[in-house]
Amino acid sequence: MKFNLCSLMLLVASSSAFVVKPTGSSTKAITSGRNNNPTVLFSEESSSNEAKSDLSKVMEAGSHEELLYALGVNLARQLGDVRPLVENGDELACVAKGLLDAVVGRLEDDGQKALLAARGKELNELISTRANNIRQKLETAGRLMLEEMSKTEGTVTLDSGVVIDVLEHGPEGPGAGVRPTQSSTVKVHYHGTLPDGTVFDSTLADDEPVKFPLAGVIPGWKEGLLKMHEGETAMLGIPPELAYGEEGTPDGRIPGGSTLFFKVQLVEVMTAGIGGSPTLLGADGQKLKKGGESAGLLGPDGRPL
Repeated sequence: MKFNLCSLMLLVASSSAFVVKPTGSSTKAITSGRNNNPTVLFSEESSSNEAKSDLSKVMEAGSHEELLYALGVNLARQLGDVRPLVENGDELACVAKGLLDAVVGRLEDDGQKALLAARGKELNELISTRANNIRQKLETAGRLMLEEMSKTEGTVTLDSGVVIDVLEHGPEGPGAGVRPTQSSTVKVHYHGTLPDGTVFDSTLADDEPVKFPLAGVIPGWKEGLLKMHEGETAMLGIPPELAYGEEGTPDGRIPGGSTLFFKVQLVEVMTAGIGGSPTLLGADGQKLKKGGESAGLLGPDGRPL
């Protein structure tokens, strides 16, 4: 797997849950939704003492110096957390010195070019090795989460490794209702996260659910939806080989080797569904909906009653 510096930084951003952060501790959890004691599938910890930074001892609040310090912080945040790239404090100090010398002009443009020309091949090898290590950590953590999820009471693990945890049953009750087929078009709401809790895609901010054919989605999504019934809400855990594989997505939002977790509400099976209770059709050929307006039933003469 080949990496350039941009793709590496995308991986670094996704690996932030695997290093101690100085901004406080947090815990990411994927839960079954059945009780007040959720099963934590992944967490990150950091020391509260390490997290505290008394800026008032460095510069006065509201001062021009603090504003420029904020500029430096903003630039650093755009670069991302480089600590996953280094193995110890000495390496981090060398990286920090290189950044500072280039930024302030201590190492001029000609010197920068000469250094990169001389050490460019070794640098690429280092980037590739460290990036692969990060990816492997991400993949290992995701598979551990998937394994923990499969141990939750009531979950179903398919032969492919996809894990399904039904959180809410449909209107026809547990295990009942219309199911999609591979030819179906469905209407859904969903919320997708990486193992560290990063949200890479979600429809929850939209009023309307999305519609798409099952034939056009990743294999793990398709397998999970095929086991769901209309009206159900479920958590899906999808191993990387049934998601975006070792390469991830081209835009870097989903790194290679990522296990994906989706909370999915199957709002409606729009076409080619199977099972469920008998459905009455109105004069317009559409399903009659409970409590809603419809074109009505047809009489013996073929006209609406």
